[in-house]
Amino acid sequence: MLSVIRPVALATTLASALLLAGCGGPADDAGNGRSAVAAFYPLAWVTGRVAGDGWTVDNLTAPGTEPHDLELGIKQTAAVAEADLVVLEHDFQPAVDENVETNAPDAAVVDAAEVVDLMPASEHEHEHEEAGHDHGDLDPHFWQDPLLMADLADAVADRLAELDPDGATTYADNAAELRTELETLDQEYADGLATCERTTTVVSHEAFSYLSRYGLTFEAIAGLSPDAEPTPADLARLQDLITTDGITTVFSERLASTKMADSLAGDLGLETAVLDPIEGLSDETADEDYLSLMGENLDALRTANACQ
Repeated sequence: MLSVIRPVALATTLASALLLAGCGGPADDAGNGRSAVAAFYPLAWVTGRVAGDGWTVDNLTAPGTEPHDLELGIKQTAAVAEADLVVLEHDFQPAVDENVETNAPDAAVVDAAEVVDLMPASEHEHEHEEAGHDHGDLDPHFWQDPLLMADLADAVADRLAELDPDGATTYADNAAELRTELETLDQEYADGLATCERTTTVVSHEAFSYLSRYGLTFEAIAGLSPDAEPTPADLARLQDLITTDGITTVFSERLASTKMADSLAGDLGLETAVLDPIEGLSDETADEDYLSLMGENLDALRTANACQ
């Protein structure tokens, strides 16, 4: 497991001005010239909000890329090696874990898997993982829970303060402001999903289990990884469940194929809709952010489940 706290290393062999599309602008424009890299969008969004204008925050996973499938190239490797801080989630993207261990072994790291409480993966999820990416015994999709995102923000603020003590108050204030926004979002979910005709929701893959604390049950066609393949028994079980519970909608998602959701919905004459796992942005969502996408997901869930 990667250590959460490490001293900062300066890269000497990859000192190029290669920047990635991320949450910040060029390093020369940053107030103090500090840079951070985050493994994928939710981590980059939190880091950018907490770090503020004094930092460049680069997202290692380019918009439109499925983060599970990320392979790092020269630009990403240079960014990791030169960064003052790396924010990742151990075991979610093995290529990132390996790159940091190889090219920035002494980097300062915030590991989301260490600073938030990940929920166990269900037995159903483990069955699917035999054909997909193995995320171990824990469900990595914590960012579906706004309060866990707030916990990550606090951890990022603490780490930034260690690296830049003069900015500690700014980072703490930014994290506190973000927590307020995320607590508001949490309350919107709690209120919006409090009274629904249905609570069972069929989705493409197991990316939404953290929303179950709002009273919903999620049934996935695939497992924790979007490229996992369902078995005939899985599909038969889902078809029975859909018929029994009166489910009207099968959710597909952005950044992954809609084939499984379209096929299941077509066979049963159901509607399809999009529930964004918010693992990354796309051309379609380039002007949105975590908060707006979570709001759209809430609207979609309320519609599909006939919530009052």
